[in-house]
Amino acid sequence: MQFHLFTLNASHAHHALSIRCLANALRDAGFRADYSEANLKDRSHAVLAALIEKNADVYGFSCYIWNVEPMLKLAADIKALRPDCRVLLGGPEVSFDTDRFTALPFVDCVLCGEGEESIVAAATRLEKGEQLPSLLIGTPYTAFTKRGIHYENDPDLSGLLYYESSRGCPFSCAFCLSGSEGNDPHAIRAKSAEDTLADLLEFERFSAPITIKLVDRTFNFNKERAKMIWRGLLDPRYTKCYHFEIAANLLDEDSFAILAQFPKNKIRLEIGLQSTNQATLAAINRHADTAKILAAAKRLTDMGNCHIHLDLIAGLPYENYTSFARSFDAAYFCCNVLQLGFLKLLHGTSLRREATKYGMVAEANPPYTVLKTDAISFAQLEKLHAISDLCERLRDSNRFTRTLALLLPDCFTPFAFYQGFADYLINTAGKAVQKISQRDLFLYLSSFAKQILPIQTHWAISEALRADFACAEVRRPPQNL
Repeated sequence: MQFHLFTLNASHAHHALSIRCLANALRDAGFRADYSEANLKDRSHAVLAALIEKNADVYGFSCYIWNVEPMLKLAADIKALRPDCRVLLGGPEVSFDTDRFTALPFVDCVLCGEGEESIVAAATRLEKGEQLPSLLIGTPYTAFTKRGIHYENDPDLSGLLYYESSRGCPFSCAFCLSGSEGNDPHAIRAKSAEDTLADLLEFERFSAPITIKLVDRTFNFNKERAKMIWRGLLDPRYTKCYHFEIAANLLDEDSFAILAQFPKNKIRLEIGLQSTNQATLAAINRHADTAKILAAAKRLTDMGNCHIHLDLIAGLPYENYTSFARSFDAAYFCCNVLQLGFLKLLHGTSLRREATKYGMVAEANPPYTVLKTDAISFAQLEKLHAISDLCERLRDSNRFTRTLALLLPDCFTPFAFYQGFADYLINTAGKAVQKISQRDLFLYLSSFAKQILPIQTHWAISEALRADFACAEVRRPPQNL
């Protein structure tokens, strides 16, 4: 019996961990299994043809909010072409809405939760000629902590690779699937620091530039373990870029001292702030000191060697337009990348269950983005989408560093600038921020500054814009810049 596991990635730079974990679990149990992955932008007929060519007895699909709809279409088409095969669905998108997926006529079984043991259970039943149940609920994988990185030797593998050193989370954030598992720190399963370092050293066999993203929900839930791993990564044998999601309020002086020793661009730290609104934080079960988080993020950013990514979420309970602006201004100068996310009402989260309490209206289909709440209107969230796009293109791209240094905070508060420029673009360009060319964005920013700033200030802004253009573009600056 041949198993084939498949997923669609968001981009070619990603290389899925889940299908590799499940394939290895099947192989360890004595079953034949392989896997493949494609990209959301790949032609669907080409992807279908490649899957049919595998001629597998069982196809398993790893489903997430970004890929579930095209994955279901592929699964249905495979079942129509190969009615004798079995179709299994797994992943977070199917684990918390099982009735919908078990009812699909082309699906033989839905694997809910951790899949390593449930997929082996499904394989064992099929091997014995037994009927598959429509639903198999996974149990915590007991062999998770054994060594191994799941990526096979492939000299051409590059981009973003994933590694899991722990499962579980000590927190219970209302918007997060990890929060649905409870918040018992003792229930977290983690590899030892020694085994984690041994695993991370295995990535050195890949010669291409790669970033290793640790998918641990809170990497430094155990401060001493985190510091041991960070100390180990200071060894020059570790040459890759390492991305960690951390709780900044848990960093101590030793942590800062260790992180300060890394060469530039070796460490990326992602920090969830989400909001500075205390009523909002209480409603989503986040009780960390936001001032401490911001101070830690600013300190890390000022060190200059680590890349700091700070997250905000729009659409949370009690977060109105004005309070989000305050959160934006508080976070703006504390990171290298300021990510403005928008709340998604994921199946299995407490916020989805309590959506009516907060007047939340969300998209009916994935990714279930909130469209309005009692606190913020659809129009205001649309404005924040435009501000998010501008922040990414102006600030996070590092293409306008000289210009923004003059504009902020001397001429504007950060939010006031992005809001004003977004309004100007809507009224002047008449099209979405994403559709404005990079060259035109420079010109629009120049005309925006000219319209509202004194002539002496605008002259300095124009000089900065020309310098930024020269550094960011291969073309000569437009004459009217």
